[in-house]
Amino acid sequence: MLPERRGDLLILTATLLASAGWLFSKEAITALPPAGFVGWRFLLAALILLPFCQRRLRATSPANLLKTAAIGLVMTLNLIFWIQAVAHSEGIGEGAFIMSLAMLMVPPLTWLLFRERPGRPFWLALPIAVSGLFLLTSGNGLSLSLGQLLFLLASLSLALYFSLNSRFARRVDPMALTCVQLGVTGIMHLIYSALFEQWPAQVPGHVWGWFAASVLLATSLRFFCQSAGQKYSHVANAALIMMLEPVWTVLISLFWYQEPMPPQKVLGCVLILLALLSFRSRPLYEWYRNRRAMRMVR
Repeated sequence: MLPERRGDLLILTATLLASAGWLFSKEAITALPPAGFVGWRFLLAALILLPFCQRRLRATSPANLLKTAAIGLVMTLNLIFWIQAVAHSEGIGEGAFIMSLAMLMVPPLTWLLFRERPGRPFWLALPIAVSGLFLLTSGNGLSLSLGQLLFLLASLSLALYFSLNSRFARRVDPMALTCVQLGVTGIMHLIYSALFEQWPAQVPGHVWGWFAASVLLATSLRFFCQSAGQKYSHVANAALIMMLEPVWTVLISLFWYQEPMPPQKVLGCVLILLALLSFRSRPLYEWYRNRRAMRMVR
């Protein structure tokens, strides 16, 4: 198998695991406190990654480690909104599409924080995304449900994390960066859980199974597949595959929770997906054109 094909398959596996992670999380918090679940999930995932990045962590300066941990606090905020949104939503498919809008929230945040004006693809995709979001969330009229509002806040905080992390990630090894940020997120959630949540006296055995799947499959194995896949898969191809995560999540929610998806919501999802594709259209077109040129040379 060609290395690029292997990379694409690994990225596809990562998106499937990420989608399954929505199901694992929602099932786990039926008995576990949400923040406590996220805390142990991410802390254990960080400990699993630690043996593979000890040398890289030692090679990172204390100043960069401190900045890495600070960005991990933004990830903590994002996960607080996200897990609360999952807890207050009947399904997960709608939330996955709302969360996917984080990609379109990055340009205006970057403009606000770093004075980098968004390019033309963003302005073309914006009205399509807004229309899709309106159709997706207008089931309650013009008001948003609590779950929808929390998903929007989670999407905004995720965009903020992307904006900050993309400017800093090049200074630190990716695995070391992820390990530190997962650890910070886990510790902060456990502190939050200790202050504001109460753990049940007994937790059913099957819930621990969902918890284990979240740690081992949806976090650790997913990160490994994504990191390994990005070494071989073209960045534009990887971005296109990763856009499929909300699609897989909707299919899982339809099968597992029988989440209602009337035509209006389906159209909203399609418009959001089209907005993301149009936003990435130029990089994808350039990749296709370069690939076609290489084939013609061969």
